[in-house]
Amino acid sequence: MIYVVGIGPGSEAMMTQAAKDAIQNSDVIVGYKTYIKLIENLLTDTHDIVSNGMRGEVERCREAIRIARTGKTVAVISSGDAGIYGMAGLVYELSEGQDDIQIIPGVTASSASAAILGAPLMHDFCHISLSDLLTPIDTIMKRVRLAAEGDFVICFYNPKSHGRPTHIHDAIAAIRAIKGDQIVVGVVKDAGRDDESHYIFNIDSIDYDLIDMTSLVIVGNSNTKHEYHRMVTPRGYAL
Repeated sequence: MIYVVGIGPGSEAMMTQAAKDAIQNSDVIVGYKTYIKLIENLLTDTHDIVSNGMRGEVERCREAIRIARTGKTVAVISSGDAGIYGMAGLVYELSEGQDDIQIIPGVTASSASAAILGAPLMHDFCHISLSDLLTPIDTIMKRVRLAAEGDFVICFYNPKSHGRPTHIHDAIAAIRAIKGDQIVVGVVKDAGRDDESHYIFNIDSIDYDLIDMTSLVIVGNSNTKHEYHRMVTPRGYAL
């Protein structure tokens, strides 16, 4: 059996019981070393650990499948939800039809961050990752422009890193060119973790220095409001 487990944004309080059970019932835990550290309080001496660093996803998943075929139960962990920018798809791609795979969903960064900001995802929204390691930046920016034209609330994953410090600037500039300057933007750093913080800006006054790889940026639609220190997108109910 392979469990592909979404561990949520980082705190045990935001993990599902199904995720905890899958980890406890596994012989081997496979994951990115930072995510292994986030669940270390759930690990025991009975668990074998397989971990590596960034860009080791294919190697980790291949090893998890190999170990599972020896008869052991393996948990492959992802932050957030395993099926949203996580390991679920890769495990299926590499499994060659292996049937004993179970996906354990988790709280993804957008829903965790939305709860911190208020209620910005009450109407149609989309997820866009600004990492161009696997997707060309031209494709990413086309998706940004089309989402802005459709007036979606947009959740930006992987908004900024040392290797791509300007992608979030470029994405916001593209949105402003289409939607103007009266758009509300929320930034949440380290959602669900000890250093959690959040900020709400008008789109023309974002402090980009506050944004990094542990941040989630939510750009509101044309109706999203910033009131009483909360970011709210009306669903459209008659009030």
